[in-house]
Amino acid sequence: MVHGFSGIDWSFDLDNLPKTPAEESAWVKKMSFFHPLEIRFHCPFNRMDFGHSDYAKSKAAIDVFSSIIRLVSKADFDHVTVHIGLGHNSTRLLSWKDTIVNLRQIVQLGAKQGVKVCLENLAWGWTSKPNLFEKLIRKTGAFVTFDIGHAHACESVCTQQYSVSDFIAPHAGSVLNAHIYHTELAEVGHVPPEQINDIRYRLDLLQDAGCSWWVIEIREPDGLLQTKKLIDGYLADQGM
Repeated sequence: MVHGFSGIDWSFDLDNLPKTPAEESAWVKKMSFFHPLEIRFHCPFNRMDFGHSDYAKSKAAIDVFSSIIRLVSKADFDHVTVHIGLGHNSTRLLSWKDTIVNLRQIVQLGAKQGVKVCLENLAWGWTSKPNLFEKLIRKTGAFVTFDIGHAHACESVCTQQYSVSDFIAPHAGSVLNAHIYHTELAEVGHVPPEQINDIRYRLDLLQDAGCSWWVIEIREPDGLLQTKKLIDGYLADQGM
């Protein structure tokens, strides 16, 4: 709050998930300490896919995501972001049909628990292709977490087969979260913008889509605060 942030994007760690009712109650109590900051949740689970072609692996993933949704609901929060294919270098281990069926199941469980389940676009794989991302969102009822750095770095945009706007245009009203940085490099990770024009067009798209939850997804403090300064200037120029 010292730097003017108004919320937290909380990433779950598989190794530290509550495992008993007592641990769940303790976690819920701990999260209450962060009020009045808004908290939304992120599940960056490496190689854990609800659409894995191995039934045992997909079932294990469904169980984990289902328990997280119930936990988030119990703590009176209402947003969770999930991924498809995170940590894999091929989609051959995944089933397209099972991915759709199982993500729809998770989304429906979220709806019953008052939790909006959002799918994030990655820099590779099915969600890096706007046409497939659109089908996944449409066929499952998931909401969207738009990662502007992944969109910038993905092959379908780099080759100009698609535009960054193609990730957003079909999903008006459904883009609930955004991850903000310039681009992603394999050996570096998330790269902050050097100037606002590096990301201005993508911020404009988010504004047009009505997305107001922007997470600066940069670990390095100086890069994070410099990016916030650029975004604050951008918003001030728009009278916000």
